[in-house]
Amino acid sequence: MPNILVSTLLLPCRWSLRLLRFFMWILVYWGACLAAVVYSGKALGHVLSQPHRGCCGRPRTKIPSYLIDPSFGQHCFMSLKTSGLRLHYVIRGHGPLMLCLHGFPQNWFSWRYQLLEFGEAFCVVAVDMRGYGISDSPTSLKSYTIDALTIDIKDIIEGLGYSTCVLVAHDWGGLLAWNFSIYYPSMVQQLVIVSAAPMSVYQEYVMQHPSQLLRSGYVFLFQLPWLPEKLLSLSDFKILKETMIHPVTGIPGLTEEELETFLYSFSQIHGLTGPLNYYRNLFTHFPLERQQLTVPTLLLWGEKDQYLEPGLVASISKHFVSDHLQFHILPDAGHWIPQGQPAQMHNYMWSFLRRFKD
Repeated sequence: MPNILVSTLLLPCRWSLRLLRFFMWILVYWGACLAAVVYSGKALGHVLSQPHRGCCGRPRTKIPSYLIDPSFGQHCFMSLKTSGLRLHYVIRGHGPLMLCLHGFPQNWFSWRYQLLEFGEAFCVVAVDMRGYGISDSPTSLKSYTIDALTIDIKDIIEGLGYSTCVLVAHDWGGLLAWNFSIYYPSMVQQLVIVSAAPMSVYQEYVMQHPSQLLRSGYVFLFQLPWLPEKLLSLSDFKILKETMIHPVTGIPGLTEEELETFLYSFSQIHGLTGPLNYYRNLFTHFPLERQQLTVPTLLLWGEKDQYLEPGLVASISKHFVSDHLQFHILPDAGHWIPQGQPAQMHNYMWSFLRRFKD
């Protein structure tokens, strides 16, 4: 009898939650259709202006030299305990573990400056996350849930023979690192996040600042099946190229050879499906509960970030226990701080790491 009473009392809440999710998905797919129109027009414009590039991405058959360059560290593979997936990583140095997680559209190579900078004091590991680079890339959507990706981080740390680490992450890697620090705080000594907000904070922020949704229009596009892969590959991956080499919002100083280092894996069969499946699982967790962040954290943000508003930093700070967050907004930086402003990033990191040690 008590169970029936409890179920009856909870019934309105359950139906309210279902109704909320229903309307949320209507908005998501409405936004996806609108984004599809915008990006289709953009992609078609690229094809018409440069017809010699063709209507699809050119497959890269030769591995770029940077991807196998031993000067950044030793190239290794590991099999994850939980999923059995085989991941590629680059390791440099000895000592405490510093694990680096990249975002989209990147791979381990986005941490080349950090491998060289911190390899003398740490065992620095830059991993190709599942779906990226030459790591295993399952095509099923269920292989890219937030829970599965978070467990990957735990398996990587333990697979390397450690129980704790300094976790350094950017973009999508940052989103997962936030999540990992919430559920496995004892495994994170210090957290360095670049250009990423916790999912619960982002959800709360966009409710009050719809302008952030405009910056995240591509997220809605990526909810659709097969179309995003096609649009991103048109005119030899022109949209992806512009994302990384745009003179204002791209990665400063990125060379053609470095660009090809990122494009290589995306040009392979199903090379974009895994990375885009990260986004296709984003809204399955809505709505999220407010969470308190406790791990000592350094947060770096670009004031000129095209994708994330600076106001998110203040929202993130409200979720921290006292004195556990140190943040810096770089006035001349955009979204790609680890590659665009490595010297500034390294100075802030060394200060943060030494302060915590002291």
